[in-house]
Amino acid sequence: MALKGNLHDFSITQLLNLIHLARKTGTLAIDGKSSARASFREGKLVFAQTDTVEGRLVGMLVKVGKITADQSKKIPANKTDRDLATMLVQAGLLTKTELEQMVRNNVKDVVDRMFALGDGLFRFEPNVLPEDRLWAEPPINLDSIIMEGTRRLKESEKLQEELPNLEVTLRFTDRPDAKLRNVNLSVDEWRVVSYINPKNTIRQIAQANSMSELQIRKIVYAMLQAGLVEIIQPVMVPAALAAAAPGGRPATPPKSFASADEKRSVVNRLIDRIKRI
Repeated sequence: MALKGNLHDFSITQLLNLIHLARKTGTLAIDGKSSARASFREGKLVFAQTDTVEGRLVGMLVKVGKITADQSKKIPANKTDRDLATMLVQAGLLTKTELEQMVRNNVKDVVDRMFALGDGLFRFEPNVLPEDRLWAEPPINLDSIIMEGTRRLKESEKLQEELPNLEVTLRFTDRPDAKLRNVNLSVDEWRVVSYINPKNTIRQIAQANSMSELQIRKIVYAMLQAGLVEIIQPVMVPAALAAAAPGGRPATPPKSFASADEKRSVVNRLIDRIKRI
């Protein structure tokens, strides 16, 4: 008999703990704004996917750079993951070790993202496992998955409290804090830096860089703490201007991103500031 309910009443952490401790075999389905599936064998994780193509082998190959998006479109949609994997390994285009590591990483990544799902319905179907998909072998123990997922969830909640509004914009401070003497920005941080100007909201910067809310909050919060940037609070639209908007709706500024020249200028100014510290 299936176990079903709402994530408001039963969290992902509780569900995974139940499956782990009871050594359950079956598939957990989450349906809401985002959908995900995770399958377990005797309480250990063997498979997971979201409602996107990333859950299939073709999507994994594109993600790790083994094939391009254009090449992926040429692979027949009716080809199962197992058949495709066998063909790639036999042709020497993918080693068995690379395949196993890619599948394990993808499975863990999907389950990590499931911890952020606070809304939706869940259903656990006992003894139901996918037949045509690639399983993580050996099965993944849930102990570390639960601990890491819980840590990330708490981190996400804290960052959401510190930086609740992603519709605000950022600007560089006139005199960056002395902590920047030893600044060492990551690739993702430089990508965010290139979009910082009063035209782009934090959410727009995240979308332009294909980042999750957790990723962008971590980067922006670190920059705020370092004294590199500051938040520009949105200017309230006067009632007279709102009334003058077509249809009586509040006038909203158009969404736009910085031009290539503006982005280069921003990065150059940042580098100059860092050199002067």
